[in-house]
Amino acid sequence: MSNQALPKTYPNPDLEVIGDNKGKWNHAPYRRYSFQNFNRIFRYGLTYRSAAVMELIPHEDARIGKLESVQHLVNHPFFNGLCVVNGNRILYERYARDFTPQNLHSIQSISKTMVHLLMGQLLAQGKVKLSDRITNHVPEVAKGYGQATIQQTLNMDVENDYSENFADNDAEYYYHEEAMGWRLPLDLNNEDTQRKFLPRIQNTGKYPTSPNVKYKDANTEVLIWLIERVSGKPLRNHLADIIDAAGIEASFAMSCDRDGVPVMDGGGCFTLRDLARYASIFTRNGVGINGVQIGNGDWTRETLKGGVPWEDSTLDGSRYHNHLETDGRGVGHGGYCGQYLYADLTSGTAVVHFSVTDEKDGICDEHYAKIWAMAQEVTRL
Repeated sequence: MSNQALPKTYPNPDLEVIGDNKGKWNHAPYRRYSFQNFNRIFRYGLTYRSAAVMELIPHEDARIGKLESVQHLVNHPFFNGLCVVNGNRILYERYARDFTPQNLHSIQSISKTMVHLLMGQLLAQGKVKLSDRITNHVPEVAKGYGQATIQQTLNMDVENDYSENFADNDAEYYYHEEAMGWRLPLDLNNEDTQRKFLPRIQNTGKYPTSPNVKYKDANTEVLIWLIERVSGKPLRNHLADIIDAAGIEASFAMSCDRDGVPVMDGGGCFTLRDLARYASIFTRNGVGINGVQIGNGDWTRETLKGGVPWEDSTLDGSRYHNHLETDGRGVGHGGYCGQYLYADLTSGTAVVHFSVTDEKDGICDEHYAKIWAMAQEVTRL
């Protein structure tokens, strides 16, 4: 063995925790670049291409660009991109100067909508019931999810000690990021992973209960563990099915942990047009471009009814139901720092939006409210 000294090293700068218990990538001065390049930043990842591409034809609806709600967003400093599609027609498409149709962009929690599609398949196949306890299928998470049903977990209606308050530098979410591969591990010789982290969540009952949404990325990861186990099919294969059904043109990137488990709570990266192609699955009642039923259209329409309300939400009429947000007419999901997907099940129009807030903790409720109101207005023209 050589006696030569090992070279000097330094921590990966994007993933190093540099303050407020956040990785450098998530600090406001770096965040816009990070979201536009997230597929190059996370430590581990998977990529997918579709076998066939959904054709999209420009067919601009001049009314959309004239809307004050649209003009406000496309001229906002947070803006990256906006695309509106109906069927295979692009009704409106705009990009920021530093962003192009070829760029991948982090979709953050819009990734969660894939759980809705996959759970819908299991329900249609009779492999699960919404009343089933999570621990019937994933006993490893009994400490935090011992009494929780699939329905409660889908609806973000589970009380446990996992906190996702981004303004709290000690929130459990930030420690979850190590298991996701989104920050450097505290111990390089003992790196955390998703399925080591999730069983450590506890339900100590030391928090006030609430009738409102209790939003937790951990719920999504528990659900995909259940989906993988009940279906007998690896999540990476499920993702391949979804991407073939969407008919994307470029690559789809999904971050994963060191064990290769996809980070379904927020790890996806699409181009803007490809996110629109993916959103169209919902307007087609869960049918892929290849004719394969990738979701459960009946269950998605059932999602329009009921759900758990947000506390003091700026999103007028929004509820969380079956791992989607709904206003009773459309379904969709927001993503951290200003991403949004909305599919109107009546008009068949889908709206996708990329932006990156420069707020210290990445949350800007007023900005989200503007996106939500714009999507509703556009799809009802």
